[in-house]
Amino acid sequence: MRAIVLTGAGAFFCGGFDLSAPRRDEAAARRLRELYRESHLGLFTLPKPTVAMVAAHAIAGGLVLALACDYRLGVDGDYRLGLNEAAIGASFPKVAFEIVRLRLTHARASELLLGAALYPANEAIRLGVVDEMIPADRLEATVVRRAARLGAFPREAYAHAKAALVAEAVARVEAETEEEAARGAAVWTTPESSAARAAQRERLGRARWRPRAGTAANRRERS
Repeated sequence: MRAIVLTGAGAFFCGGFDLSAPRRDEAAARRLRELYRESHLGLFTLPKPTVAMVAAHAIAGGLVLALACDYRLGVDGDYRLGLNEAAIGASFPKVAFEIVRLRLTHARASELLLGAALYPANEAIRLGVVDEMIPADRLEATVVRRAARLGAFPREAYAHAKAALVAEAVARVEAETEEEAARGAAVWTTPESSAARAAQRERLGRARWRPRAGTAANRRERS
């Protein structure tokens, strides 16, 4: 295997953390932080080409996963992208922040992190979160072709260049102490943050059960 393509299924590339998951005790929360850090560092530093195929919503931690890949292609379509953690009372793990900071310009990182908006897919190139936007009927073939090209390079040369590119970001992640990680995680538990996520869950619940135009429920409402 010379290259890896990362993609999702259905309506999402990845939607990030599951906000409906039950609250974890401190030991479980610490283990989750460790798994998050290890998995993201593993993808970020993998000594092989990694290509993200973004064909659906990529939100919060889901967009970070795409940014952890070496090259990102999106499909022209009706879906959303963004880093909305600040809006829902979530803090950024150090590894996520370093991935964003390496991949994006300061201006675009500030727009995404501090504005915390979800953008239509046609903003992806401007934001810098994907390298190319491809029509749906050509996406998979284009992704495979790009991955094959990267995978054809001499392995040692690619791995060496990639390691040098991410080295400073990785060093900052590895220098983080458990106390620093815990302070960041504590942002999740403040009353205001908890209230923001409760409101988000309520909005998601309403959207999930809202009848679509033309359904029997809507026809009854109009009659």
